[in-house]
Amino acid sequence: MILQTRDIGKSFGSVLALRGVSMGVEAGQVTCVLGDNGAGKSTLIKILAGVHRHDTGTLLVDGAEVRLTGPRDALDRGIATVYQDLAMIPLMSVWRNFFLGSEPRKGLAFDVRTARRVAGEELRAMGIDIRDVDQPVGTLSGGERQSVAIARAVHFGARVLILDEPTSALGVKQAGVVLRYIARARDRGLGVVFITHNPHHAYPVGDRFLLLNRGASLGEYAKADITRERLTALMAGEAELEALAHELERDESTM
Repeated sequence: MILQTRDIGKSFGSVLALRGVSMGVEAGQVTCVLGDNGAGKSTLIKILAGVHRHDTGTLLVDGAEVRLTGPRDALDRGIATVYQDLAMIPLMSVWRNFFLGSEPRKGLAFDVRTARRVAGEELRAMGIDIRDVDQPVGTLSGGERQSVAIARAVHFGARVLILDEPTSALGVKQAGVVLRYIARARDRGLGVVFITHNPHHAYPVGDRFLLLNRGASLGEYAKADITRERLTALMAGEAELEALAHELERDESTM
């Protein structure tokens, strides 16, 4: 297992943002983290990405306990995060955005020829058909921009790819494009963490599903153990009702 959390918790002052969350990320698998706004998804991925340090529990990389010191530490360990804003500059070309912050050099100069060639090759290797790598990235569709960000992370050696709500602002067709590239990243041996509030996007590509609600885990399920309908029902709050019913039954039995 590449990445694992055991009873991870995080507080911000008196606010308990995350408590007792356990999950694992395997190479060649997609772990979907599902929950509505305020469920704790953002806090969890920021711990995995090195933005926040956890207060309780254990974070393991390749089976060894670690405390990430920052995003660069996470990247050095092969954990790359693609946020919703994508950190791209719309007026810059596709190839320039592909190497933004990690420019290839020829002596002291930016090796433009290599950057343009490698960007095109890496996009094609992921099956991404960009018409012209010289076009501004702002002219691409939302799904295409997400695919460029995924290909960039793969090229720079990611072993774990964390995707923050990559389909949230996309239509059906473009969401399908992104889901296809998530599957391709998985097929290339990456461990993928797919953050979403949409079980209909998660289920087709997911291998494992972690459900969060108000900072706590509602359970982690293998795909063989849960149907799309059950996953949707849990997201709709059925798990909370079940937990309340069990609690009432327990209270009645002690009377």
